[in-house]
Amino acid sequence: MKKSLGVVLVASAMMMFTAACGSSGETKTASSTAAAAVSPSTAAVATAKADKKITMGFAQVGAESGWRSANTKSVQDSAKEAGIELKFSDAQQKQENQIKAIRTYIQQKVDVIAFSPVVESGWDTVLKEAKDAGIPVILTDRAVDSKDTSLYRTFIGSDFVEEGRSAGKWVVDKYKDTKEAVNIVELQGTTGSAPANDRKAGFDEIIKSNPNLKVIASQTGDFTRAKGKEVMQAFLKANKNINVLYAHNDDMALGAIQAIEEAGLKPGKDIIIISVDGVKDGFVAASEGKINFIVECNPLLGGQLMQAAKDVLSGKELPKRIVTKEGVFTSEDAKRELPNRQY
Repeated sequence: MKKSLGVVLVASAMMMFTAACGSSGETKTASSTAAAAVSPSTAAVATAKADKKITMGFAQVGAESGWRSANTKSVQDSAKEAGIELKFSDAQQKQENQIKAIRTYIQQKVDVIAFSPVVESGWDTVLKEAKDAGIPVILTDRAVDSKDTSLYRTFIGSDFVEEGRSAGKWVVDKYKDTKEAVNIVELQGTTGSAPANDRKAGFDEIIKSNPNLKVIASQTGDFTRAKGKEVMQAFLKANKNINVLYAHNDDMALGAIQAIEEAGLKPGKDIIIISVDGVKDGFVAASEGKINFIVECNPLLGGQLMQAAKDVLSGKELPKRIVTKEGVFTSEDAKRELPNRQY
């Protein structure tokens, strides 16, 4: 009698569990049905995660630039639109703050973690902690240099090396007939960060084809307007003949423009300026002829991130690299495009 009662109770519990899992009323997709046929337990977990409200922990670099602010707004707005609960932290450009935030998200048992790494190195330990906890990680905007790519599901962002190449190609083309030395100064992004490393590498790769193009000074401006101005002031004091400024982002270029103007020079004429990002303030400067060429780096990654999170939690395989679409703009292009800029 006791044995029969136990069987009934187990059967009843199984029926209640099945009813609870299917209570959302959503139709299962063909892919989830196929997955169930292959691996019932995996499919059940994926379906359960997809049906409940997703919680995402997002560890942002900081608020160092107009680009970053636009990126943050895109993530926050897109999470709201997608019905995803967002736990957000600002690392203030410090890796230790991001690692602390990621560990907090692991303790909180969020469904997915996303972050834009301050620097490329030093993430393996905390990413392994997330993997061991069964929490998928998505990289946005910046990559990590981990050899174990299983520690994250995908990286959504720009091709920073190609951005550097685009900047270099424009300079090479502009000075293709010049026989004299062209002195270039470079404002690098945050030391050790993927965009700083890659934008420099791509630029150097291209300009070496013309021996007249020489980078005579290169220093970090930390992607900020204030630091960009400070470093440019130092460049101008140390070098009397600067022909070109290559800035790894618009904010540093805008700070440098202030320094150039205070030195009695005309940005865009006395010193040619190439920048990366394409934020609205950069487009304003370009439309005024103060920036000659902008390589776009699109910050509006929120929509792609939320879709990637949903796909991962539903059991879909994502490519390891998702590249965003971007363009390049001369001063004349910037004049036409300025009214359309969203950031």
